[in-house]
Amino acid sequence: MIPAGYGEDQPRLADQRLPMVLLVLDGLGDRSIPALGGRTPAEAAHTPNLDSLAASGMNGWHIPFGWGRAPSSEWAHWAMFGYQDWPFPGRAVLEALGAGVPVVAGIGLLYAALRTSRVDGDRLLITGRARRGADDADANALLAELQPVLSPHGMRLESLGSRGEAILTLDSVDFAHVSDSDPFFETFHPWLLPQATRPEAEPLARRLVQALLAARTQLLASRVNRRRKSAGQPALDVLTTKWAGGRLPTPPFEQVHGIVGAAVTDAGFYRGLAAYLDMRCVHQPPQEDLAADIAARLECARELVADGARFVHVHTKATDEAGHSKDPLAKRDVLQALDAGLGALHALARSAIVAVTGDHATPSVHGVMHTGDPTPLLVAGPTVRADPVQRFGECFAADGWLKTVAAGDILPLLAGLANRPQFMGHRLTAHGGVVLPDAPQPMPLTPGERGQA
Repeated sequence: MIPAGYGEDQPRLADQRLPMVLLVLDGLGDRSIPALGGRTPAEAAHTPNLDSLAASGMNGWHIPFGWGRAPSSEWAHWAMFGYQDWPFPGRAVLEALGAGVPVVAGIGLLYAALRTSRVDGDRLLITGRARRGADDADANALLAELQPVLSPHGMRLESLGSRGEAILTLDSVDFAHVSDSDPFFETFHPWLLPQATRPEAEPLARRLVQALLAARTQLLASRVNRRRKSAGQPALDVLTTKWAGGRLPTPPFEQVHGIVGAAVTDAGFYRGLAAYLDMRCVHQPPQEDLAADIAARLECARELVADGARFVHVHTKATDEAGHSKDPLAKRDVLQALDAGLGALHALARSAIVAVTGDHATPSVHGVMHTGDPTPLLVAGPTVRADPVQRFGECFAADGWLKTVAAGDILPLLAGLANRPQFMGHRLTAHGGVVLPDAPQPMPLTPGERGQA
């Protein structure tokens, strides 16, 4: 106990602030599956490490934005990082930064991709995309052909190098307030008409429609596509756009929360998110051995904590990819393989607050992509009192003390358990984050005091 200061009635607080580690198993949540005896993949998987951690901590359901709302990874992470009250810049910005494409204020951005198509009456249906590696040379040649076509519309393409994907920049536009032309759900919708999402963006929406139609005309006439069709390959004959946005005046993570944030990333988008928020980043391309992959990521997290980071985000997309395969057994097996590499979580939880959850549900059944179904959330660490839950999974977590937690409540929850909650009503930074800052800006000494011991 530290003695009270002069005139104080209570002892001073010992500094027992802890670091926080958030492990996100992308797309973790799922649905009841008959082939698994009515269980989800997480419930059916053999996960002794996650079970042990769940038994040592508190559990609940992470439902990022309420029942029925299907979160995207970018919106869920934006809120989990404590930015739910800040305008979102659009995923195109984060994808660009993750690919090393500079993003400056005053330029609107969209994510663009070459796609295959077929005409169905008066609609154009999207039927596929460029194959990674095999189609890259053709796709990059086609993107180059589109540059002079798009330039008169004040637009330019920056190839991302693979699969015909690119960043479409819009001159004289601060933020691209337009809807997607990419149908995303190709089974249900055709190539879509971009529409203004704000009245002032009507001219931009019309310009984008004209530019995409001009691109379509060029792609249909391209020698590259004629050669592909002659060789029995589908033409990459339509350019789709999505994830519109632009760089916004968003303060860095450390300015908002007053602590050093870091990320161990496995995909360009997450590297871009870390760059946008000026978080330390260790980027590790995924390994085929999932246990070795996740163990290496946790070791990076341990090193980042040792180097001063106080919030570390660790991500794996393996669970999400398994969910999108629509093979529940594959998702179960991925979770089992990942669990074998999670032994280090127990050591981390002895000196840090550790949370494991998903950013959304990616059901491995039914004709849906992401859903608002609950995903398990467990939190363990030195300050965490264990609830009655003994196993990891949706139905087990339902009995946990955390009940239902929204994405925007993840960081406050961890900060409170880490002995670093921001005291409401006490403003220590200009931005009013949810974490007690490590080093808020001090007042300077008077001229006479400077240089004194």
